[in-house]
Amino acid sequence: MPLTILVVDDDLGTRLSISDYLELSGYSVITANDGQEALTKVEEFHPDLIVTDIVMPQMNGYELVRQVRQKPLFRLLPVILLTARTRTQERILGYQSGCDLYLPKPFELEELGAAIRNLLVRSQLIQSAYNVSYPDNASISTPTTTVELLSELTPREQEVLELLTHGLSNAEMGQKLHLSPRTVEKYVSSLLRKTTTNNRAELVRFAIKHGLVE
Repeated sequence: MPLTILVVDDDLGTRLSISDYLELSGYSVITANDGQEALTKVEEFHPDLIVTDIVMPQMNGYELVRQVRQKPLFRLLPVILLTARTRTQERILGYQSGCDLYLPKPFELEELGAAIRNLLVRSQLIQSAYNVSYPDNASISTPTTTVELLSELTPREQEVLELLTHGLSNAEMGQKLHLSPRTVEKYVSSLLRKTTTNNRAELVRFAIKHGLVE
């Protein structure tokens, strides 16, 4: 299952160029126009890493990182800040807010890709070590009961899951839910992650077994 990266930038061109590059690199990508929308998508999709601009409407990148870090589930979530601001004090603010890397614009996509790979490897090692050291807390990221899992599914994810059990394709589900096939795929990826299943067949079996669908 591909790792999921949330790309946050109010500039459409930047957002698309990063998203296209990461998708070609094998990642699942979700996007947001500003920090407020990004915070909602962090809760909904549980991305493995965030790439975010700093200067944005609604909520800037500094505040986004601070709010993400306040949530126990996302304290170890890697965050890369992208910005044209290169003054030392601004970089210090970025690290004080809790970012893992501050990458000044303009940047090469290959450099961003290398940084992402490095942070994801480190994050997975840290998470593994944390789960070994604190096994009682491992359930924070893995629901242990049907009730807990159902509470984590959004209404839209529940709809996608229901249609998945009827064998519909992304395009068919998109038509019924008025979504693009690409957006449907993002919901499927989120469902796979939340249920810790590896493919759609396993997901459907899991859903039926645990009574997640009627």
